[in-house]
Parts: sequence; structure tokens; C-alpha cells
Amino acid sequence: MGQAKTFTPQELEQVLAFVAKRRFAHRNRLLVLTSFWSGMRVGEIASLKLGDVLDARGCVKAELRLDASQTKGKHARTVFLPTKLRDALQGYVDMLQSRSRHLPLFMTAGGKPFSANVLAQFYFWLYRKAGIEASSHSGRRSFITNLANQGIGVRVLAGLAGHRSITVTQRYIDVNDDMKRRAVELV
Repeated sequence: MGQAKTFTPQELEQVLAFVAKRRFAHRNRLLVLTSFWSGMRVGEIASLKLGDVLDARGCVKAELRLDASQTKGKHARTVFLPTKLRDALQGYVDMLQSRSRHLPLFMTAGGKPFSANVLAQFYFWLYRKAGIEASSHSGRRSFITNLANQGIGVRVLAGLAGHRSITVTQRYIDVNDDMKRRAVELV
């Protein structure tokens, strides 16, 4: 099985433009951006409850604490959210009809919580309909590769990804010609 596709900025914009013209545009935009801007796994995104994301005042937290039941390796971890994702999530949460902390952050069209499997299929088909062959893991891999491309060290990347081994993290980094061009200019 090959690696998940790493998106270019233009491909991400292509997906977001496609999403903007469809039903549930706001929710779907946030599902895509959460994957690309937080690096969370699809199962972690599916497991999010409003209480995981909101503080006592109803504001989106800068850091999400995922408990062991929400993570792949069954190890609790902290997910750091960039300001642009917090702002986008706040706009989405402000639109929701209920702020009950036990409700899922993202619900299906039928009003049920996404399972990890259903959300993985959602991403696959969304990307395909937008004209891109990719998987539910593409946002996570793009997140790690983009940060590596900006010079973030592999130990920090491993911490952000929730990897216990930097060897695993290194497999996520997609080396491209732009990275190589910038590298040789440092000589």
C-alpha cells in the first residue's frame, strides 16, 4: 500500500472551492481544514465532541487534549490548533444550534456522529468528486510535509503528529524538488 497523497496548495484550494458549492459546505470545509491544519487522524477527528474543543466560555481552545480512547496508539496526546483553524472552528460552532458539550463536533447529514470508517470514506469520495485522487490520510501527511518544508525539526513533527518514534514521522515527509532547491541554496 502506497503513501497517502500530499496536496499542493492549489489542490487544497480546488477541494475547498468544490466544497463551497455543495450541501453542508461549512461543515465540510471544517472537516477538510481540521485534517490539513491540525494533522489529526481521521479517527481523532471523528471522535471530537464539543466539550473537547470548547472552553468554559464557549471559545475554541488553542490546545485539544485527546484521551487514550480517541487516539490510534491509545496514548493521550495534545493537539495544538493554529489561530486560523481556531477562528474557522469558532465560526462553525457559533452556527450550531446546540452547544451541549457531549455532542459530536461533526455530525453526518442524518444527524449522527461520524464513525472513523464513515469519515474516511467521506474524505475519499469528497476528494475524488473534487478531481483529486487522495485518501483520508492526505491531510495529515500534507500537514507534516508542509511543516517539514518550512524547516520544523522531525522531533517537533513527531510530537505534533502523536508519533512515539521519529522513524514513523520521517516516512510521512514527502521530499519534493522545491525542498531540494532551497536546501542547495543554503550551501
